[in-house]
Amino acid sequence: MKTLEIPTFECETGNYHTFCPISCVAWLYQKIEDSFSLVVGTKTRGYFLQSAPGVMIFAEPRYAMAESEEGDISAQLNDQKELERICVRVKNDRNPSVIIRIGTCTTEIIKMDLEGIAPKLEKQLGIPIVVARANGLDHAFTQGEDTVLAATTHRCPEYNHRTTNEHEEDVAKDIAVDVTPSNKCNKLFDGRSKSNKYNLVLFGSLPSSVASQLNLESRRQSVSVSGWLPSQKYTELPALGEGVYVCGVNPFLSRTATTPMRRRKCRLIGAPFPIGPDGTRAWIEKICSVFGVKTDGLEERENQIWKNLSDYLEIVTGKSVFFMGDNLLEISLARFLIRCGMVVYEVGIPYMDRRYQAAELLLLQHTCEEMKKPMPRIVEKPDNYSQVQRMHELQPDLAITGMAHANPLEARDIDTKWSVEFTFAQIHGSTNARDALELVTRPLRRRSDSILGCRSLSRQAVNV
Repeated sequence: MKTLEIPTFECETGNYHTFCPISCVAWLYQKIEDSFSLVVGTKTRGYFLQSAPGVMIFAEPRYAMAESEEGDISAQLNDQKELERICVRVKNDRNPSVIIRIGTCTTEIIKMDLEGIAPKLEKQLGIPIVVARANGLDHAFTQGEDTVLAATTHRCPEYNHRTTNEHEEDVAKDIAVDVTPSNKCNKLFDGRSKSNKYNLVLFGSLPSSVASQLNLESRRQSVSVSGWLPSQKYTELPALGEGVYVCGVNPFLSRTATTPMRRRKCRLIGAPFPIGPDGTRAWIEKICSVFGVKTDGLEERENQIWKNLSDYLEIVTGKSVFFMGDNLLEISLARFLIRCGMVVYEVGIPYMDRRYQAAELLLLQHTCEEMKKPMPRIVEKPDNYSQVQRMHELQPDLAITGMAHANPLEARDIDTKWSVEFTFAQIHGSTNARDALELVTRPLRRRSDSILGCRSLSRQAVNV
C-alpha cells in the first residue's frame, strides 16, 4: 500500500496582500435581500466601496458608507449619536429587516465600540443590528464574509429537536395515509422519510441558482437541505441547535464553521468543498456517509461531466500554474486544476485553517497520487518579492494572482488571471466546472492565438 505524499507547509513574513475584505458587501447585500449593509470608515473606504462592486449611486443599492471625519477620529464627536442619526435615516428610507454594520481598519485603530453601541440602537430602532469586523489588518479578502456570517449565527432561531420530530411524525402519518400499495408510491414515501430524517444546514453565500443546484445534488441522494446561512431573507434564517448538522461550501469560512459548534452545539461535517466535479462528488459522499446514506450514480455523473469538459482539458493538460494567494480558494482550485491535468508549482494562501480544510488537503493528496503529479508547495502569508523570484526560476504557464501584481508579471512574459474573478464567478457544483475552466484557459488561449498570428504574419512576409 502506497503512502500519500505529505504536503509541505511554509509560512513567510508577508502581509495580507489581498483585496479589501469589506468588498464582501458586494455579494452579501444581493444575497440577503431584506438587509442593509452600513460600512463604518474613512473616505478612502467609501471610494473603494463605490467603485469595487461596480454599482452606481443612482441605482440605490442596499449598502452605504458611514464616513468617519476628523471629529470622529479625534473623539470630539459622540460615536453613538452619530451612528444613531445614520441608522434612523436608513430605517426611514429603506426599512430593512436587519442592518449589518461592518467595521474597517479605521474603527479598529481608534477602538470604536461598535458591539457596545449596537444593543442600545436596536432597542431604539426596533431593528436587529449585526456587527462584524472586516478590517484588512486581521482579515484577508474573502474573510469579510466569514465575520458577517459568524455574527449572524448568533441571531439564528433555536432548533427545537422535540417539536421538529413531532412535526415530522405528523407529516409522515399524513403521507402514509395517502400511500397506495403500489411499488411506485412506496418508493416515494421511502424517499420522503429519508430526506426529512436529518437536519442539514449549509453555510456560505452563493447565487440562488448555484445553491439550488447543490440542493438538487443532495436531494438526488435522499438528503434534503433544511436551510442556508445566509438565507435570502433575514427573517428566514435557519434554526440551529443540538441535532443540527452544518457543512460549509467555501474554504474561507473557518470562523463560521466553529461558531455553530461552540455556541449552538451543532455538529460540523468536515468535507472537501464542492468546486469541480471531483470536489462536488467528495462533498456529497462525505455528507451521505455521516447520515448513513448509500450514494447512487455519483461516479457515473462525474465521469460524464469530465467527458463534457474534454475540449478544455486538451488546453490545460501539461500546463503549469502558480498561485500567489488572494481569496483563500487556492487549495480547492489547485486540487481541481491538478485533476484537470495541470502541474501546480506553488499554492500561496493568505491564511489557512488546517483543521477546517483537512478533508480538502487529504483530497489534494489523493488527487496528486491519482494524476501522478508532484505535491505543490503550500506557503501561508507569502512574501510577494520572494514569489516573483521563484516564478522567474520556474516560468509557469499561468499565474493566478491579485490585481496589483498582474501587470508586472505580464511585463515579465507570464500570463496571469485575477484571482478575484474566481470569487465572483459561479464555480461551485459539477455543472459550473466549465465556467472555472473558461477563466483558466482564457489567457492560455490568448497566448496560443498570438503565437499563431505571429506565425501567419511571418509566412506572409516570406511569400512576399
